[in-house]
Amino acid sequence: MTIEIDHLGLNVGDYAGAKAFYLAALAPLRMTLLQEYPASMTGGADTCGIGADGKPFFWITAAGRTTPRVHLAFRAETREQVEAFYAAALAAGGVDNGAPGIRKLYHPDYYGAFVIDPEGHNLEAVCHKPA
Repeated sequence: MTIEIDHLGLNVGDYAGAKAFYLAALAPLRMTLLQEYPASMTGGADTCGIGADGKPFFWITAAGRTTPRVHLAFRAETREQVEAFYAAALAAGGVDNGAPGIRKLYHPDYYGAFVIDPEGHNLEAVCHKPA
């Protein structure tokens, strides 16, 4: 049996900005907005679920910025998706924190790219497959 994280949530200070950023940055990884609930339904804060293949697994909520800042890594299927993620994240307002490339210290095929999101979190896309 493989143990995996089912979903995770991130509180944000600028909900509209974070939602726009993550939808743009994660689109190359086939991730889209799958569910969204206003504060009136959740009992306090707007929230949305972003994911792929019909399953929202990354949730953002307008409940104030998450501190301390976190590192989130999303698995890419190809190296081209890593590169597209990096370009999309920068275009959406992210800040470079490591251009796409091999990170041999993790393993010989670890191909990742890193950006700092508008809330200050370190966001990564990674492909583990050989070229």
